[in-house]
Amino acid sequence: MTASDQPVFTLGHSPDPDDAFMFYAMAENKIDLRGYRFEHRLEDIQTLNERATRGELHISAISIHAYAYVADKYALLPCGASMGDGYGPMVVALERSTSNVQRPTFNSDAERRDWLRGKRIAVPGKMTSAYLALQLFLGEFEHVVVPFDQIFATVKAGRADCGLIIHEGQLTYAQAGFAKVVDLGEWWKHETGLPLPLGGNVLRKDIAEPVRRDLLQVMRESIDYGLAHRAEAVAHSMPYARDMDAPLASKFIGMYVNDYTRDYGDTGREAIRRFLRTAEQRGYLTRAVTPEFVT
Repeated sequence: MTASDQPVFTLGHSPDPDDAFMFYAMAENKIDLRGYRFEHRLEDIQTLNERATRGELHISAISIHAYAYVADKYALLPCGASMGDGYGPMVVALERSTSNVQRPTFNSDAERRDWLRGKRIAVPGKMTSAYLALQLFLGEFEHVVVPFDQIFATVKAGRADCGLIIHEGQLTYAQAGFAKVVDLGEWWKHETGLPLPLGGNVLRKDIAEPVRRDLLQVMRESIDYGLAHRAEAVAHSMPYARDMDAPLASKFIGMYVNDYTRDYGDTGREAIRRFLRTAEQRGYLTRAVTPEFVT
C-alpha cells in the first residue's frame, strides 16, 4: 500500500501543550499508526466544538459540555480526557483596580456568588465546559465571549469586570496582575467528590467498528508514549506553551495529562454523567445525554 492509499483521518486538537503532548507520538511517527495517516487540525476549543456540531472532523478534542450537542454524531474515546481533579477553570479579577470591581477577600462560596452577581464576565465560549461549570456555580450571568487568550486583555481594557480563564491562564493569572475569585474545579470537587470533566476526544460514529478500535489503540499508545518519554514530549510541546517556561509547561501538562487521560475509569465516567445530568436538571442543557464510549 502506497502512502496515497493509506486511509486519512482528520484530527482536531487545541494548540496547547497538553494536547501537543498527547499527540506527540502520532505527529512524529513514534508509534505504529496501523497504516493510517492523520491530518492534524490545530484550532481553539470553541472552534472545534462548533465544527463538531457539523460533524466535520473524524476525531476531535471537544468540551464535555459540547459533547451533549454532538452525541448523535460522535462517541467519546475512553482516553484523552482533561479532568480537573480539585482544580480547573477559574474566575479572576484584577488584583488592583481603581474601578468598583475591586476584588474583596471571600470567606465562602455564598460571598463569591454575591460579589459576582451583576458583574460582566469574559468567557472563552458558550460551549466550553468552563462556561457550563460557571452556570452551575453562579446561575445565569452577563457575559461577553472572547478568544481564551484575550480574556486578560478584555478585563484590563474594562470591557469586562472578570474573566473565566482556561488553559495556561490557570497558572499565569497572578503574574498577569489578577487574583482568583473562584476555582470551579475545586468547588465541583467539594460539591460532588468528583473531578470536573473539561475536555475529551470524540470519534465519528460512521467510522467502521474495527477501524474505531484501531484508532482508539493508536491514540492510547500515543498518550502512553508521551508519559513514558516525558522530557522529549514536553520539548515537543514548548512551541504551544504561551507565556510558560519548560518547568511551568511541564506542570500544566501534569495537571491535564494523567491517569484519567489514559482512561476515564469508573470515576471519570461518573463525573461526566453527573456533570451533564446536573446541567440538564437545572435547565442548562435542552436534552438528557447518556455518554457513549468507544470500546
